[in-house]
Amino acid sequence: MAIKVGCFALVNPFCTLPKQLEQIEKWGFAYADLTDSTDGACLGAEYGFTAVASLDANPFDLKRLFESHGLIMTSVCAHANLLDPAAPFRYGTSQLMKAVKLAAAIGVKHVITAEGEPQTPFGKKLSRAEAIFTITEKLYEPLRLAEDTGVKILLEPHGHITDSLDDMDTLLNRCNSDALGVNLDTGNLWLGGGDSVAFIKRFGSLIGHVHWKDLSADLIPQRGKIFGCGMSVTALGQGVCNVKEAYEALQAIGFDGYSTLEIAGEEAVLESYRFLKSLGAE
Repeated sequence: MAIKVGCFALVNPFCTLPKQLEQIEKWGFAYADLTDSTDGACLGAEYGFTAVASLDANPFDLKRLFESHGLIMTSVCAHANLLDPAAPFRYGTSQLMKAVKLAAAIGVKHVITAEGEPQTPFGKKLSRAEAIFTITEKLYEPLRLAEDTGVKILLEPHGHITDSLDDMDTLLNRCNSDALGVNLDTGNLWLGGGDSVAFIKRFGSLIGHVHWKDLSADLIPQRGKIFGCGMSVTALGQGVCNVKEAYEALQAIGFDGYSTLEIAGEEAVLESYRFLKSLGAE
């Protein structure tokens, strides 16, 4: 079985989700994720200039939308802010639980999240131990729900805790849940100072999904200073991240699950797809 490659459903700016999926279909992909979401209503979605999906929508409407474009939804992205204080306007525990319910209803096995970078003085002053505690606390109820519904929450390297192999290991052990795994992001991990091959060797059996990014050498001075980026305009194989080595390491451990291109720009997307196919992906 080959690693399956899908596309980030935010490929064109100021376009609705149906338009994003239409483009992904035209490019020849069979897989995509539910990339951006919020609870309640979204003005941008109503007026046709954003791809945000509501976590309060009928999950089967979303499933039918993907299927109408011949696409399988491979994950629900629910990237949260798990370091700043909980607040009604901050994406966190409540939204994660809605994402788990949505995924469970339509048979999607993975909800992908991350801790994000803190924006408040409170979050920025947390010690390492305090940061791990607050992430664990915010994940406690979503993980209980995930265990009961057969969904896995995947933590992605996207912050100073999850970009550290040791801190990620501590966090996974502290959560102590069979419903918790990891999502490898090749670009985020490199940007935070980590290495994808080392990540795969350490957490291989817990990897449920992969986000593919390559990054420009222009970012080398910022490596280890900033954490996570949504998309890259650099085609896979043309940047400084060891994407080929990561793919081969995934093959070596027998990973044959879903993965997603987090690449912007038609030429870069299609070149990245060709690159992964040349390595044996589908």
